[in-house]
Amino acid sequence: MGLAFQNDLHDEFGTRPVAYLPYGGADLGEILAVGRAVGDGDDTAFFQAWMAAGDRLAAEALDAERRNLRASARELHLRASAFYSTAYRPLYGAPTDARLLAAFRKQMAAFDRGLALSRHPVEPLRIPLAGGHMPAYLLPAEGRETEVRPLVIFTNGYDATVTDMYFACAVAATRRGYHALVFDGPGQGGMLYEQGVPMRPDWEMVVGAVVDLAVESPIVDPKRIALSGWSLGGHLAPRAASGEHRLAACIADPGQWSIAGLFRPLAVKLGASPDAAANLGELEPPVLDRLWQFVMANPVLAWKIVQRGFWVHGVDNLRDYLRAIEQFTMDGRVDGIACPTLMTVAGNDPLAADTELFYDRLRCPKHLLRFSADEGAGDHCESANRSLLNRRVLDWLDGVL
Repeated sequence: MGLAFQNDLHDEFGTRPVAYLPYGGADLGEILAVGRAVGDGDDTAFFQAWMAAGDRLAAEALDAERRNLRASARELHLRASAFYSTAYRPLYGAPTDARLLAAFRKQMAAFDRGLALSRHPVEPLRIPLAGGHMPAYLLPAEGRETEVRPLVIFTNGYDATVTDMYFACAVAATRRGYHALVFDGPGQGGMLYEQGVPMRPDWEMVVGAVVDLAVESPIVDPKRIALSGWSLGGHLAPRAASGEHRLAACIADPGQWSIAGLFRPLAVKLGASPDAAANLGELEPPVLDRLWQFVMANPVLAWKIVQRGFWVHGVDNLRDYLRAIEQFTMDGRVDGIACPTLMTVAGNDPLAADTELFYDRLRCPKHLLRFSADEGAGDHCESANRSLLNRRVLDWLDGVL
């Protein structure tokens, strides 16, 4: 039994909106209520309970609009988008589940409607990129919407979307006086769900296209553009900073040298030699078979690797997945990072296992932030105390920019 859901995977998905509590994405009572509605139900029950809650919020938003309660309508539409985005996590995988697409479209319709009701309405943007376009939103600083201000670009990880970044990151930045830009890149959100574009390792090209758009905005100071990545974005952001030198700062929450590095100790434990584990895509068949059995015996790993990983990387088997993730590495690139860089380490976050080694190899101005369970911030991306993370990161950024 987890915090709010009986199933471990459901609890991992269903408690993500805890990170959004300070920023209007949910309240704890709402999350607990959805957990009770799911009970010991399956993935369909999880999906239906979150969708029902999202539909209730969306209906309340429309009623508030009819009554000319603009502020409430905005808040309710945005909150509904967070509920819809939580509903479909268990449905990840190729071919794309029709229910996932229906929920995602409701999510983005609610998100767009909420932002359109802002005092300074925000419209969706499309950033051209080979193979499609990246959905994006430029969110102005609160109370300083028309001023030239520094910008923080937020880049996502494996399975969050612009809605998640909005609540977890962007609201805090705009309250602090920064403009914020959120986007779905290849293998993420709308680019994956609607366009079928898989993830790519050269994130400097992805972020370069985003910066191209940003510098054209009359409210963005082109000399003060920061890039912040959370979860897998803690690898993608430094990778981007190694090649996109218009960035004035980089934040990695947590910093990650590679994706494949997390798997190498397991491959050795399952019988691979250290030399063989250095290239996971070429593991011998017996070791690969044992790794497959290990993954499929664990529902959480099966979701993360098979349902999510295969889909995001556009592959359909474990060997090709391992070959794909071997490309996501800072080998040969770390010296390209010149801008001031902040990395985080949460004490219980498995993705932070190599952050300190990565940090030690940086040759740019740098700073390391540690978070602990005693602060309620020891888990992945400090999700149970996201306001603490945002406060400390933005304090550092204030000093840099």
